[in-house]
Amino acid sequence: MNFSKSILAITLASLLFVGCKEKTGEAATDTATENSTPKVKKEIAATNLQTASFNIKGMTCAIGCAKTIQEELNGLDGVQTASVDFDKELATVSFDKTILTPKKLTKVVEAAADGKTYKVSNMKL
Repeated sequence: MNFSKSILAITLASLLFVGCKEKTGEAATDTATENSTPKVKKEIAATNLQTASFNIKGMTCAIGCAKTIQEELNGLDGVQTASVDFDKELATVSFDKTILTPKKLTKVVEAAADGKTYKVSNMKL
């Protein structure tokens, strides 16, 4: 009986720790450093401002996935604002088109986590 309870406790603990994919290693350290020292963003000229909306498939939760992707996008030089809606699987990014391209935004999103989890589709400018 105790063995069954132990197995159940270990299983529940494992699910809590593995439920959402999060950054590990060097990437997590970079995020911690960014949070402690706020980054000053350059002003983007209105003529260079472009907005892209696209779908992101593969997100499993709002905090570990959507929030992580949103922080990755907001951390890029040239991004004015980025928001990721987990429920709609939709990201909207306002960026400087002289610094970033839609292809670069796609690469950043798809490289998050393990590089195989998220897929960008339906990019609209």
